[in-house]
Amino acid sequence: MVKETEYYDILGVKPSAAPEEIKKAYRKLALKYHPDKNPDEGEKFKLISQAYEVLSDPKKREIYDQGGEQAIKEGGLGSPNFSSPMDIFDMFFGGGGRMARERRGKNVVHQLSVTLEDLYNGVTKKLALQKNIICEKCEGVGGKKGSVEKCPLCKGRGMQVHIQQIGPGMVQQIQTVCIECKGQGERINPKDRCEGCEGAKVVREKKIIEVHVDKGMKDGQKIVFHGEGDQEPELEPGDVIIVLDQKDHSVFQRRGHDLIMKMKIQLSEALCGFKKTIQTLDERVLVITSKSGEVVKHGDLKCVRNEGMPIYKAPLEKGSLIIQFLVIFPEKHWLPPDRLSQLEALLPPRQKVRVTEDMDQVELQEFDPNDQSWRQHREAYEEDDDGPRAGVQCQTA
Repeated sequence: MVKETEYYDILGVKPSAAPEEIKKAYRKLALKYHPDKNPDEGEKFKLISQAYEVLSDPKKREIYDQGGEQAIKEGGLGSPNFSSPMDIFDMFFGGGGRMARERRGKNVVHQLSVTLEDLYNGVTKKLALQKNIICEKCEGVGGKKGSVEKCPLCKGRGMQVHIQQIGPGMVQQIQTVCIECKGQGERINPKDRCEGCEGAKVVREKKIIEVHVDKGMKDGQKIVFHGEGDQEPELEPGDVIIVLDQKDHSVFQRRGHDLIMKMKIQLSEALCGFKKTIQTLDERVLVITSKSGEVVKHGDLKCVRNEGMPIYKAPLEKGSLIIQFLVIFPEKHWLPPDRLSQLEALLPPRQKVRVTEDMDQVELQEFDPNDQSWRQHREAYEEDDDGPRAGVQCQTA
């Protein structure tokens, strides 16, 4: 049973959600609340990124499901870094803020939109981030020296305990991080707070980072900037994690190291040969030619070696370019009747059918499935109690 669902609630998914649902929900929210589009939603975007960073990692998600955010901060259930035996009691019963705290700040996840050309050629993009830095005015103290006091809301424990009735005569005790001191057990007296950070110890800063996307990187791949996350006093800064989000391409689809495309050819080209050009993702032009006398059928697959995607960290090597051919057949009545015999003489012979007098000869006509009369006839047939129903199969003895 999941003890805490806040991260799931932030992404708007159920605790039982599959990884694909979590990824889809994150992408939707990240696009909506990204600081580039909504500068005032920086905190909201940060919460979304933190939730996704945990729930997208199977191990972290398991830890969170069992022990909530506090278990994530402490590095997992059953393995908090206690410096003394008393710390175990401090964690559950308080002790002036002595409970085990995380030694490293949280990671921040950002999504970066890239094209298939970017992943093929490599690119450097600039990304504007909002991050917390330690306030220079108070040097991360939050106010005047000596203005730190025990948090009056949690009595210095850093945690709040809530009692919830779960049944007749049954109650559940839930422990959450104190909203006033954010788990620190102490706060700055309001009248002595720093004017620069208003007692928060940190201030928001805009920073531009350069993201180097190497050739052959993939959709969803992560680029990590170590120590570039939010700063907090007495903590090592977390990382900024950039997740690549590839846009769809109008011509090529990527499958591993290969590129796949569809190419239309005329019937004459399929039968007699062709010469075609393809513009690559690095703006070169390839000329492909079919072999003389070779017939290309509708749906046939051909490939060009070493013209696919560059292989990550080995960019001189590439996958294959795979081409699926789609044969376009001519419109009806494209050839005068007096010339059909000439064409037929060049093609394989037709199958001969023997027609006898007891056979009924019928005429083929054009059929439109959207025709109103056909639709009415079909609906009446399906609703007829005496007629067969759709999806019902006949039984045989």
